[in-house]
Amino acid sequence: MTDTKIHDITIIGGGPVGLFAAFYAGLRGMSVQIIEALSELGGQPAILYPEKMIYDIAAYPAISGGDLVANQIEQLERFKDRTTITLKEEVLTFEKTDGIFTITTNKGTHRARAIIIACGNGAFAPRPLGVDGEENYADNNLFYNVRKLDQFTGQDVAIFGGGDSAVDWALALEKIAKSVTVIHRRDTFRAHEHSVELLQASSVAIKTPFVPVEIKGDGQTASSITIQKVKSDETKEINFDSVIVSYGFATSNKNLRNWEVESKRSSILVSPTYETTLEGVYAIGDAAEYAGKVDLIAVGYGEAPIAVNQAINYIYPDRDNRVVHSTSLIQ
Repeated sequence: MTDTKIHDITIIGGGPVGLFAAFYAGLRGMSVQIIEALSELGGQPAILYPEKMIYDIAAYPAISGGDLVANQIEQLERFKDRTTITLKEEVLTFEKTDGIFTITTNKGTHRARAIIIACGNGAFAPRPLGVDGEENYADNNLFYNVRKLDQFTGQDVAIFGGGDSAVDWALALEKIAKSVTVIHRRDTFRAHEHSVELLQASSVAIKTPFVPVEIKGDGQTASSITIQKVKSDETKEINFDSVIVSYGFATSNKNLRNWEVESKRSSILVSPTYETTLEGVYAIGDAAEYAGKVDLIAVGYGEAPIAVNQAINYIYPDRDNRVVHSTSLIQ
């Protein structure tokens, strides 16, 4: 498919930072296209932890990942007439000819005057439990992310992991599950200290340092898992109704090397104005790398308007591009 329309700005990535960049570009009167490789907008908050609470978004004491994304999609609706959403397309390459970028995806081509990369660290996939046969139970009663908390109401739940997600899920499920057991391969947890204190003071059973060695079930529904103490022959069998594997997610920006921008591992090096080494291409959010970078959604929200304004100055250098407050733009 060849898209003949030329958008002012194409945003690669439809997570929270990409969505806000699209909204702000719409606020500035730009035509925008979002190209997202997944089948829905929202990135990790929408897909991996929609019911997990986020606490570092300004003006929200707490908001779930799902609600955050839903609010941003609603916010973007204001400019639906100048915003094109393209899902399930993976950007392979892009090149500039006569000031216009041709963006090639796995399904066709698109064109834009400037590009903002907001794809995070790339495509993501869950890290598995690492035992034989676990794929038979995936999404039956073995889960790598939680879409709805209430699906575990009244259940015996086992959670593997020691980071923030594992501890947060355990504390949230304690209120509704019959029992919760956390199994971690180390004696110490990687989660925030306050969360660990709450976990230790809760009714959640903690098994450390243990690793999984065998999962049992009927081939469709898992019923128990054998864990072994690290550097020991001691084993225990944990019975459960559901098991959550919270080992995190591996990410891959496999196409980054084809984008002709200077990068460092899976991130893109940018200037103080978020421009990459290719003129007219910018990177924000977790995709961007610079001295002092902090990987928070809140930081990405601040980077987005700067990148958008720089893109506007690049596209239309002869215009009066003075920035005004939204209260002056929307009555």
